[in-house]
Amino acid sequence: MVPYLVVVRCPSCGNPDTRVIDSREAEDGASIRRRRVCDRCEERFTTFERSESARIQVVKRDGARQEFDRRKLASAIGKGASKALSAEEIDRLIDELEASLRQSGVSEVASQRIGEMVLERLAERDPLGYLRFKIVYSRLEDIEAIYDELARLVRRRQEAQDRRVAEQITLPIEPVAVAPRKRRR
Repeated sequence: MVPYLVVVRCPSCGNPDTRVIDSREAEDGASIRRRRVCDRCEERFTTFERSESARIQVVKRDGARQEFDRRKLASAIGKGASKALSAEEIDRLIDELEASLRQSGVSEVASQRIGEMVLERLAERDPLGYLRFKIVYSRLEDIEAIYDELARLVRRRQEAQDRRVAEQITLPIEPVAVAPRKRRR
């Protein structure tokens, strides 16, 4: 493997001569956080470096293929998400989704599957965002279809809540009566 030089320009003055003054793991080891300083204006700034693995191709509904684009997905989720979901939470959601895709080992994934994966994650975190995303993603135009989707979401959330409650219920442990031991002679 041949090392390569990364030129990082200062965001303040555009100078290509910057130095790393601190490096740390970030995002549970998925990236490296570097503090840098500009040699010209002495501005300090932070960069995040993430290693790239094989590119994931997204197969669109019309059969066209595009490279997986985090920014495009974040924009789509952001448009649908309510104020309950911050930019950091959207990034975490996409990180989970991308990690899941990479772990599956697929090099191509249908855009519909990505939409389904987003919906699975939004259903838990942001029900209103889920509904907005679902309306656009599934092109729901009939009010009955929207009502049915809302009913499905309410049922799904209730089942998840029931499961969480059931997991928290502690069953009493009855003391076991121990028979006295016979002594050996």
